[in-house]
Amino acid sequence: MQFRLHPRLGMTIGYTPFSTVGYNFTRTKAIENSSDVTISNNFYGDGGLQQIFGGLGFKIFDHLSIGANIGYLYGKLKYQTTATLSNGGDQTITYNTVSISSYHASFGLQYTQPINKGNEITLGLTYSLGHVLNGHDTQGTQITNGTNYSVVNEQQINDSYGIPHIYGAGVAWKHKKNLTIEADYTLQQWSGVKYNNQTNLYQDRSKVAVGAEFLPKEYGRNYFSRVRYRVGAYYANSNLQIPVAQNMVEGPKEYGVSFGFGLPLKLYQRNTVLSITGQYIHAKPSVSDMLSENRLVLKIGLTFNEHWFMKWRVN
Repeated sequence: MQFRLHPRLGMTIGYTPFSTVGYNFTRTKAIENSSDVTISNNFYGDGGLQQIFGGLGFKIFDHLSIGANIGYLYGKLKYQTTATLSNGGDQTITYNTVSISSYHASFGLQYTQPINKGNEITLGLTYSLGHVLNGHDTQGTQITNGTNYSVVNEQQINDSYGIPHIYGAGVAWKHKKNLTIEADYTLQQWSGVKYNNQTNLYQDRSKVAVGAEFLPKEYGRNYFSRVRYRVGAYYANSNLQIPVAQNMVEGPKEYGVSFGFGLPLKLYQRNTVLSITGQYIHAKPSVSDMLSENRLVLKIGLTFNEHWFMKWRVN
C-alpha cells in the first residue's frame, strides 16, 4: 500500500516474499567397485523468507526524487539429503534448518527530464545494503534402519548466511502516455557473501532486462484500446560456483521472455488494473551433468490505484 502524506512526500508499507526454496528430487547411481548395489540420494528443500517493510519517498525538486525502504526479514529454510542403499543397509539423513530474523534496507534515486511536450526520459539508481543475517543454523546427521534413529554430529551455528550488496541502474523513455520503453541493469555482489559459514561458493551476478508497454488510448471508448500491452526479456548469469572435479565452475545462465496485458476492470475506471503475464524461462547449465530447466510461468496481479482519503473541494 502506498499513499501521499504531503504533496512532496509519499509513504509505502508492505508484506512480500523475499526468497523461496522448494525442490524434491532423487538421483540413483551405482557404487564404485560394486556391480549390484546402487545408492539413491533424495534432495529436499522447503521454506522461505518474508519481509515486512515501510518506506518514504520525497520529491526534492520537480524532477528529482529520493526514497528508502527499511524492512524486517524472517523465516525458516529446511534442507535435507537422504542416502539409501539398494541392499537394505542403514539410511543416512543429513539435515540443515536455518531460522532468520534480521533487517533489510534499500535506497533509490530517480530523475525525470522532459525532452519536449510528448517525450520524457527517466533515470533511476537503486542500492540494497548487503550484510550478514542474524540467524540460527542447526546441522546434523541421522542414521536409521527404518525403526530406530540416532543423531550424530549435531551442531548449532549462528550468523552463517548473508545477503549481497545490490546496485541497480535503469532508463525509461515515455512517449506521451501511450508508449514506455525501459532498460535495467542489476549487479548483485555475491562474492564473499556467507553461505553455510563459507565465503567461496558465490560469484557476482549481473542481470540485463528490457521491456515495453503500449497503451493505444488512455481515454478510448473501446475497451481494447485501453488495454496495456506488455513485452519483456532478460538475461542473467548465475551467482553460484559449483565444485566439479576439484574445480569451481559457474552455475547455469538464465534468460526469459514474457508477454502480458494490463486489463482495466471497468469501462470508466482506469486506475484499477488486472495484470496477466506469461513467461518462458530457460536455465542452461555450464557442465553436462547439471539439470537444464525450462519453465512456463503464469503471473496474475491486481493493482488498486484509486483516489481514496481525498478531501472534496466541492460537496
